[in-house]
Amino acid sequence: MNAAAAEATSEGKRLPLAGIRVVEFTHMVMGPTCGMVLADLGAEVIKVEPIEGDRTRHLLGAGAGFFPMFNRNKKSIALDLRHPQGLEAALRLCVSADVVAQNFRPGTMDKYGLGHAALRKLNPRLVYVNHTGFLPGPYEHRTALDEVVQMMGGLAYMTGRPGDPLRAGTSVNDIMGGMFGAIGAMAALMQRQQTGEGQEVNSALFENNVFLVGQHMLQYAITGQPAAPMPERISAWALYDVFTVKDGEQIFLAAVSDAQWTVFCDALGFDDLRADPALRTNNDRVRLRPTLLAELRRRLADRSAAELSAIFEARGLPFAPITRPEDLYGDPHLKATGGLADIRLPDGERAGEVAQTTLFPITLGGERLGVRLDPPTLGAHTRELLAELGYAEAQVAAMQAERAVA
Repeated sequence: MNAAAAEATSEGKRLPLAGIRVVEFTHMVMGPTCGMVLADLGAEVIKVEPIEGDRTRHLLGAGAGFFPMFNRNKKSIALDLRHPQGLEAALRLCVSADVVAQNFRPGTMDKYGLGHAALRKLNPRLVYVNHTGFLPGPYEHRTALDEVVQMMGGLAYMTGRPGDPLRAGTSVNDIMGGMFGAIGAMAALMQRQQTGEGQEVNSALFENNVFLVGQHMLQYAITGQPAAPMPERISAWALYDVFTVKDGEQIFLAAVSDAQWTVFCDALGFDDLRADPALRTNNDRVRLRPTLLAELRRRLADRSAAELSAIFEARGLPFAPITRPEDLYGDPHLKATGGLADIRLPDGERAGEVAQTTLFPITLGGERLGVRLDPPTLGAHTRELLAELGYAEAQVAAMQAERAVA
């Protein structure tokens, strides 16, 4: 696909970041997410990989989806930064870039002369995005993972039951940390239009996690009462819970106002509950919540999840059948709205096969941001990019023979 086509949507509209070049030295989830956001928005994103490839290409279990999920719409160049010729190619790339993004341990990029201070001398307009565990301070030397900051940042405490901290079921800090890195990059690019100069952007896992639990911190500051873990929280609404119904199915049901409570009682024929003066207001019902929920569980036990879904949807009440991630491939809304897109898998036993991935959850001008480039195979664009940087074909061949590039 040529560069012009890669910068356009299916309707030929120019994407917002078309013409912006991003060079990313990233791995795992946080840094690649930043690059994916910028790539989806139209930037040319070049992923610099070691010649043996990003290790997330071959992860098993919970990591099996990392590479194909977060590396679409990117080009791949494989360089050995320990080899003088590989490092020289990396420097040329960075000089040609608008944005450099990295998520290695502090000091790693400086060791290769690829840190912000060194690159700024060669490219003063460069926006340099660091994705780290912690912003500069007492913790910055620590090695951080999503699970580490969830444990130390209060999120695991809030998610699990008392005495049983539990990480969230997806890489929330890695993904959001990458998104904040992309937001910072875009803000710095806008400021560059005014000043002509780039700047350094820092996004960190721990601070991202603290932002996520900030509502609970303020709850304590305002009320003086510590926030209870979500399974033990005092709900603001009486009907706001998961119910096990017919055939063991589960469904979340809610009524978050007095009007919705009336609609709920009318829809299910619970005239006695509607008329009970002890249940007249939401706060009345919250005070009696344990007893009320036990009674509602008994009354709803023989109803199917499909029946309850139809009733709640017809009357505008909040509901949600409990769904597993794999079930979303058949979700009618995602299928109808183009929320899933085909990609060709680059690695593993299914390399070359087509699977579906989830798209960035926004529309621009009514259109989803789609897949212009499949997740790249290792070094798929090495020759193309080196030629663009001024390397002759014979030079590239010699560099490959010396394993400086792949």
